[in-house]
Amino acid sequence: MYAYAALVLAGGSARRMGGVDKPARTVGGLPMRDRVLTAVADADPRILVGPPGPVPAGVRVTREDPPGGGPVAAAAAGLALVDANTPVVALLAADLPLLTRVAVGGLLDRLDADHDGACYVDDDGRRQTLCGVWRVAPLRAALDRLAADRGGPAEPVPPSRASRPADGSGSHSHPTAPFAGMPIRALLAGLRVCEVPWSGAGPPPWFDCDTDEDVRRAEEWTR
Repeated sequence: MYAYAALVLAGGSARRMGGVDKPARTVGGLPMRDRVLTAVADADPRILVGPPGPVPAGVRVTREDPPGGGPVAAAAAGLALVDANTPVVALLAADLPLLTRVAVGGLLDRLDADHDGACYVDDDGRRQTLCGVWRVAPLRAALDRLAADRGGPAEPVPPSRASRPADGSGSHSHPTAPFAGMPIRALLAGLRVCEVPWSGAGPPPWFDCDTDEDVRRAEEWTR
């Protein structure tokens, strides 16, 4: 199993929930973002990309530029805080309240030399790309390619130049504007992906909460 970092993306607009802070909604007594962060408790670092707010101890917080700029801008902002020698990063939506450490471990176990990443697929075979683990080097290369295509900077703020507080925690914003509005499939296009069906006990870890009804279903599963 690989040493890995974790990026939890929490900057969505939650339009179908009236624009509320969706990752802060509770499921099973905990905010959804905290449940995701708990599932990657052994990651180093754990980085939440989204609005500043209370987070578990040891979690770093950063923000994509512009705020709400989408998953590629958020991934770029998070990767700017990941050390160059970190081999693998979990890229996770913050609204996956059923994600578990076992499920993350299952992805890490499936990541082999023939693939750049591993993600779960749903029952219809659709990739759940924000419930996956990815090699850092191909992700950085993909960001370089996208930025060049947009005519922006060649790369996001590299780890060695990213602003860091003395205690390694805190909230920062990084210039990721060239990636604003890009869908996650643009970042992952061309990467070799190991598609992993969920065969474990319990509900699917890729279940995300886009509506109030989804939150109610997740609550039932956690009882």
